Amino acid sequence: MKDRGFESQSASVQGTAKQAGETLDRWSWVERSVWTDRMLTALEQGVKGGKWFTLMDKVYALRNLEAAFERVKGNRGSAGVDRISLQEFESCLGDNLERLHESLRDGTYRPQAIKRVWIPKPGSEEKRPLGVPTVRDRVVQTALRNVLEPIFERDFARHSYGFRPGRGCKDALRRVEGLLKQGYRYVVDADIKGYFDSIPRDKLMELVQRKVADGRILDLLNGYLQQEVMESMKSWVPAGGTPQGAVISPLLANIYLDPLDRLMEEAGFEMVRYADDFVILCRSQAAAEDALGQVRKWTEEAGLSLHPDKTHIVDTVQGGGFDFLGYHFEYGTRWPRKKSLRKMQDVIRQKTRRSNGKSLEGIIAEVNRTLRGWFEYFKHSHRTTFPVLDGWIRERLRSILRKREGRYGSGRGFDHQRWPNAFFAKRGLYSLTVAYRMACRPSRR
Repeated sequence: MKDRGFESQSASVQGTAKQAGETLDRWSWVERSVWTDRMLTALEQGVKGGKWFTLMDKVYALRNLEAAFERVKGNRGSAGVDRISLQEFESCLGDNLERLHESLRDGTYRPQAIKRVWIPKPGSEEKRPLGVPTVRDRVVQTALRNVLEPIFERDFARHSYGFRPGRGCKDALRRVEGLLKQGYRYVVDADIKGYFDSIPRDKLMELVQRKVADGRILDLLNGYLQQEVMESMKSWVPAGGTPQGAVISPLLANIYLDPLDRLMEEAGFEMVRYADDFVILCRSQAAAEDALGQVRKWTEEAGLSLHPDKTHIVDTVQGGGFDFLGYHFEYGTRWPRKKSLRKMQDVIRQKTRRSNGKSLEGIIAEVNRTLRGWFEYFKHSHRTTFPVLDGWIRERLRSILRKREGRYGSGRGFDHQRWPNAFFAKRGLYSLTVAYRMACRPSRR
């Protein structure tokens, strides 16, 4: 009996150890200064009542604040309304973190206003607003996210890919590609109008409170939701939404759309979502109409609205297609959407102005940096995408060479013979066409 009991106990210990190892692997991305083995076990097994208490002390722990600053530093970014840069903050890092630690602990910490700047909108002459919190606020928000993210990540839906650890655009695109190949030809292409600016704060906080019961954490979140925005020496508090440019905003945005994820999952629909950008793939027109109807109803109840001109149902076999995460999908293939192409071409135009005073090799080196990064994301486009772009880039380089000889106009005619494709290849110009061929070659092991 003792032997059998020992064997049973031994097997149980081995099983527990294996389970603990799997748990640590799953949560390898968490901030370990916050999430101990004991906390991760509680996270996996579920806490009593489904709510977490006493979290604030983990936010203001110096080790967490130090780790948070390293992440903020890695993301770079400019100074906020206090004009304190990352370098200046780091020059007195110990004192700055100690002050944050004390103010968070005694409840005197208050977020500063967010500086609003306007940046170019890709593929458009319009500009879009960008919020720049101060460095100190970015550090605290990162520390807060280190504590909260695993609590909500545990239960997020599998088809949500935006701003989540270990997931990204390429994963979402692969899922869409796979579903299209499986015969999901009808696509609900949905767009939530002004999502980040229109999230109802009271409903958002209700969702947070389902899992977080620490009043000081909730007060801190409310402080960020009520943060002032400063522009041209004037400040105001937005009526709704999450703070622009805030580290914590993507997590809050995912929390608010999680009920929609669950609704689609329970209804059996194949939804692929990246933040507020999502598509629902169906096998029939009727199923797509049903899915869109349910999304409309949910968004209305959630205080959101679908964009009337950007939300529609597409039959991918009949043409027209749809855009998702920079790609255009149509007729069983994909290529960069028009805005993505314009954005890349605008950057190349800036680097290949006819008045550029750099050497040809220097210009090519600058162009190559853009092309390599662009191709890494868009290399899954149809093969016809790349030769046209290669030709356009060479034409711009020939125009530079023409001007340096005192001639006007774009590179054409005899210029193609004087400076053939091989001329630019010899000087190291990155070829999208060659890169595509290399990417399509089967790997040799």
